[in-house]
Amino acid sequence: MYVLGISAFYHDSAACIIRDGRIIAAAQEERFSRKKHDQSFPKAAIAYCFSVAEISAKDISIIAFYDKPFLKFERILESYLSSAPFGIRSFLKAMPLWIKQKLWMKEMISKELNYHGKIIFPEHHESHAASAFFPSPFSEAAFLTMDGVGEWATVSFGVGKDNKIQILADIQFPHSLGLLYSAFTYYLGFKINDGEYKLMGLAPYGEPKYKDLILEKLIKVKEDGSFIMDMKYFNYVAGLTMTSRKFHKLFGSEPLKSSANPTQREMDIARSIQEVTEDIILKVVQHVHKVTKKKYLCLAGGVALNCVANGRILRECPFDNVWIQPAAGDAGGALGAAFFAWHHYLGKPRAVNGEMDLMNGSYLGPEYSDDQIKIFLVKNCISFEEILKNDIARRVSKLISEGKIVGWFEGRMEFGPRALGARSIIADARNSEMQSILNLKTKFRESFRPFAPAVLEEQAAEYFEIDRPSPYMLLVAKVSKVHRRTPQESEEKLFGLEKLKVVRSDIPSVTHVDYSARIQTVSKQTNPLFYELISEFGKVYGTPVIINTSFNVSDEPIVLSPEDAYNCFIKTKMDYLVMGSFLISK
Repeated sequence: MYVLGISAFYHDSAACIIRDGRIIAAAQEERFSRKKHDQSFPKAAIAYCFSVAEISAKDISIIAFYDKPFLKFERILESYLSSAPFGIRSFLKAMPLWIKQKLWMKEMISKELNYHGKIIFPEHHESHAASAFFPSPFSEAAFLTMDGVGEWATVSFGVGKDNKIQILADIQFPHSLGLLYSAFTYYLGFKINDGEYKLMGLAPYGEPKYKDLILEKLIKVKEDGSFIMDMKYFNYVAGLTMTSRKFHKLFGSEPLKSSANPTQREMDIARSIQEVTEDIILKVVQHVHKVTKKKYLCLAGGVALNCVANGRILRECPFDNVWIQPAAGDAGGALGAAFFAWHHYLGKPRAVNGEMDLMNGSYLGPEYSDDQIKIFLVKNCISFEEILKNDIARRVSKLISEGKIVGWFEGRMEFGPRALGARSIIADARNSEMQSILNLKTKFRESFRPFAPAVLEEQAAEYFEIDRPSPYMLLVAKVSKVHRRTPQESEEKLFGLEKLKVVRSDIPSVTHVDYSARIQTVSKQTNPLFYELISEFGKVYGTPVIINTSFNVSDEPIVLSPEDAYNCFIKTKMDYLVMGSFLISK
């Protein structure tokens, strides 16, 4: 039996196919359309999923859409009515799309796919919860979902056992931890639903000078982590902006137009809201453990992508282990909806082994054979060198050791926001200048943005203060003390972005100013060629750690095809491109 899950019309449209309880394929529409965070109906992603499963719509047993459009529409109408006559411009902007498309999702799915079978609509946070629990390695666990807003819920928790999930409690709109964080993202000049991780990356450069002000004026937090926001400071309920004039007066200025040159003030604000967010999450997690009494916790929703908070959950909270959905945002809602239909709605049994999850490393997208890649290269008169598969790791590790930046295009594309060694840009983490080079000349983005280390799973504890795998780059931990460098007295006095100049470890380009790193552990089982590359680099050059960043430039989606990869390669300062068995040089 086949189940199709769909998410659309809010942030990241995506599709996922499940066959007999196993994920066959999943992808985001943005990768095909080349429009970042594409919200349109995911025609291309669905077509891809059908092609991998070698089926058509008539073979689908049930389709699950990731939320309830009518319930979401009810929330939107009530919100506008509660603030009338304010918000009329926003109301007039939103209504045409709802009236023409969003309310008629069942009819749209039937028409677009020529499908006449069963369609179900789990609630938004049910889809998130299903994406968190059902692919996890646990037969029984608590789950916590946190995002901007679904229909009404913004935070929810509950329990999953075998093939069922149950939501026990929630916090509802307009009180939202995700929207609070997005409000500060907007205020500091970043794009909402895109720049939140930039805000997180900026936070370590500042001091939490505004933390008490936020807790005094903007949000009241109880011991169990529940909270109430003072909506006079926010404009997102019915307005076209996130923050109100009262917010701007409180922090002393209008929102920034750009985030390109943050001052110490912006860094301090970023640090303050990051700490507030972490503290609230930890209180919520403590409460979830107290209520559910479960050993394990599963996380999903956009807030679960805050890897700094995730690291603190592991270190400071009483759960034995935590599993985080790698596509934690709305794209993962498609996967969750499909799992919800299969297990919870249809009642199909669920098998887990307690160790491996069901995500296949999140390598669920399209792949291209050597024949397909070669056809593209020859057709476009692109010079290349063909190399043996068993020589790729040696050749590429040597290039990296020489300071070269390499585009790495191998196997099935990742599902979710992180590049995990299939559509990656890789470089030498030991090179103290590489962070600046990659940010300014390759990624074309802010200089303060940190890069993630990819490290062999079995050697992760040697280089980082982490005692478990982190395959999805969703956990932050400190660099091990043995690999740190103590700054000189003059370096200690630096502040703001001046801190970037300080070499803090043996792997400086992946070590943040607070000695932390967002870690990807690489196993031989899930990505053998990427594992072989890092292993070879470690054997020959002494460090089984490399930089791994997504294969794209700022404001573009991660590359999908050989054409996308080559176009990105040509317009950046990358030195080499590896696609399958082919090496392309400038």
